[in-house]
Amino acid sequence: MSEKLVVIGGDAAGMSAASQARRRRGPDDLEIVAFESGHYTSYAACGIPYYLGGVVKEFDSLIVREPEEFRRRQSIDVRIRHEATEIDLDARKVRVRDLDEGTESVEGFDILHIATGAKPIRPDWPGVEADGIFGVQVLAHARTLDDYLRTWEPRRAVIVGGGYIGLEMAEAFNDRGLSVTLVENAPEPMRTVDPDMGAAIREAMTKFGIEVHAGVTAEGFESKDGRVSAVVTDRGDVPADVVVLGLGVQPNAQLAADAGLDIGESGGIVVDRRMKTSADGVYSAGDCAEKFHLISRKGVAVALGTHANKEGRVAGVNIGGGYETFPGVLGTAAVKVCDVEVARTGLNETEATAAGFEYFTTLAESTTRAGYYPDAKLIRIKLIVENGTGRLLGAQIVGHENAAKRIDAFAAMLWHDMTVDEIMHVDLAYAPPFAPTWDPILIAARKAWERLERSRGDA
Repeated sequence: MSEKLVVIGGDAAGMSAASQARRRRGPDDLEIVAFESGHYTSYAACGIPYYLGGVVKEFDSLIVREPEEFRRRQSIDVRIRHEATEIDLDARKVRVRDLDEGTESVEGFDILHIATGAKPIRPDWPGVEADGIFGVQVLAHARTLDDYLRTWEPRRAVIVGGGYIGLEMAEAFNDRGLSVTLVENAPEPMRTVDPDMGAAIREAMTKFGIEVHAGVTAEGFESKDGRVSAVVTDRGDVPADVVVLGLGVQPNAQLAADAGLDIGESGGIVVDRRMKTSADGVYSAGDCAEKFHLISRKGVAVALGTHANKEGRVAGVNIGGGYETFPGVLGTAAVKVCDVEVARTGLNETEATAAGFEYFTTLAESTTRAGYYPDAKLIRIKLIVENGTGRLLGAQIVGHENAAKRIDAFAAMLWHDMTVDEIMHVDLAYAPPFAPTWDPILIAARKAWERLERSRGDA
């Protein structure tokens, strides 16, 4: 007897799961219906700032697979502009609203996969409903913002929030020739790295003409003729013709919570290693699901497409009758603003303290290539290291071309619980166009090892 899988959410975590389940179970064995509230499925949301900045020329290139392709090639019934509004676990039914027609229907399921993603933080500040204030989370936002820029030709852009999206949008507006101001209430931009590294980011942005107001709190907006004219802050008004809110996201887990599923301290849906929720036959993956952090050993909310795709695959394998697990995350991420690259993995100082670690930090500066080789660029590497053991807890990088991807080596080292004395001897490739004789990774590890040895000698 065939079963029905209902998927809520048509992007990475949802459609990865649907596709994996289909590979293992044919249409006669498993009917698959996927509901997506937006206009697109399987799209590259991370490419939105680069489309808006003109680096990516074609909007359609951000769409990985259309709904019709899922129907034709995999017999997956994808229904866009359909929003799931209620889950009844006892009756095994989902209530769905057709957003275009305004009608409602009920869809039964045997297996349910929740991939509702994350929702942007949009405070209820005075004036927030004025025209010209945007979020850039989903693909439709990119088209709407691009149309606004072409129609009104704004000159002054203000980004509220200095995280990944904030930095990328600052670069995008800068590339379009707008005057750009970033407003961030933390002491420095990019609070996922420590303030000393954030200061280097701010300095680099300033060199490119981007004005950074750090330690400044946005409180509302002024408007003229219905369109935004300024961002109101605790330090005065910042003139603006267009505003992007980059205040972060939180798990979109209310639908699951209302259905009675367990929600973790991070606000995400609690899942086990096979992406199963607290209810039988119900899975979840992506930004709405809580992740297990491999270093802090705590549940965390980390909104990254890398995790969404991997988790979706794991859920789909298990739904399809296979066996697969998702071990956890390190929060490895990278971002570029103008010619500055930023990357991080593992724990920063705030997170290491919250997790109860005793640690020390080291900062090493080197170059991305041999110093005598043309275009050698500065790279700063900060390590967070556990006292006594020398175990790596986290790494942060701020540098120029070819700097950020070195974070992947640190992620692999964290994955295998390596210590700085072990890292110092790793056999990394060397050639003048790619690194100095001592790669910056090894220099950072050696500096941390020297600090560790001094502490052992003092004991």
